[in-house]
Amino acid sequence: MSERPTTDEIVAHFREQAEFCRELGSRFTAELCEAMAADIEAGGPAAMLVRDWPSNPRRDALSLRLAGYLHHSVLTGAARDLSALYPGQDADWSMTKVWPVARSWLADTPDATLAFMQSPPQTNEVRRAIALLPGLLHLAAAHPRPMHLLELGASAGLNQNLDRFDYRTGSWTRPGGSGVLIDTDWIGAPPENLDGALHVVSRAACDQNPIDITDPGSALRLKSYVWPDQPERLARISAAIALAVQTGVTVDRADAADWLKAKLASRPSSGLTVVYHSVFLQYPPADVRRSLLETLAKEGAAATAERPLAWLCFEPAAFFQGPEQAGISPNAFITYLKVWPGGVEKRFLRSDGHVTRVSVI
Repeated sequence: MSERPTTDEIVAHFREQAEFCRELGSRFTAELCEAMAADIEAGGPAAMLVRDWPSNPRRDALSLRLAGYLHHSVLTGAARDLSALYPGQDADWSMTKVWPVARSWLADTPDATLAFMQSPPQTNEVRRAIALLPGLLHLAAAHPRPMHLLELGASAGLNQNLDRFDYRTGSWTRPGGSGVLIDTDWIGAPPENLDGALHVVSRAACDQNPIDITDPGSALRLKSYVWPDQPERLARISAAIALAVQTGVTVDRADAADWLKAKLASRPSSGLTVVYHSVFLQYPPADVRRSLLETLAKEGAAATAERPLAWLCFEPAAFFQGPEQAGISPNAFITYLKVWPGGVEKRFLRSDGHVTRVSVI
């Protein structure tokens, strides 16, 4: 793709995102992306908003930036006519009613739309915590010592509380006492060491553009990226925000590579340090990813039995090719773990980006 995308490339991105949304259970956002794609082709208000986009629309999640602005306008009450037609207000919504009003709102608020679109979508999908949980439980059993958590690309930092969430599937549960319920369709054996304690003694996180959830406006922006016809996700993120405020979660504004290098260089002299992230690796430039891997390898080589280091993540399978991935699409997401000393690797499960269905590997 050229540096500045063509109209055809932008339209293709919007239609691809529509398919992703449909697969992940959001008919509303799928139809909205299709309506925006058609408007771009027709030279409508959406076309005016995206015509000068400077970089890869897929990587930038351009369609979700525009959809997020519309939902934000609904949640704030700024677009009252549109609010009345959205799924939260109208159970019988239809895109034939929604889009003409949404199109007019975009045409009337171009400056506000473009300003909103400058920031990338950050859903801080807390359901991904259930994909990371098996790795944490495995680590706690294999290295029974205090645990220090370091999260990369943490957004608002909601998943810093992943050890406090309540987990529930059709075959197993793990109470956390927080009231933040994480559930999914779980296919396969329950995680091992399900009743094991997670002795977290410190937690830190970074993001290039962290969201301050103590600010009501920022918290509302975070919710705006949740798809409007998925009320269970909105309820879950609201509960996770309340817990994060209660526990005093903070996120450092920093480049992930620089932050990780500094944190690992000064990590505690004892205990297990866990570097973790979810749906993050596809966003940093290649040189940042290389730097992260080099830092992990260097610090891993210096790890000891009393001071082990673990790398735990839920990311696209293409990043972690291995024999356990036979039959797994590179576009699927897997939970991957690497532990030092030794550099032993393990893969736990595969799922989609929103963890709506888990299959144990």
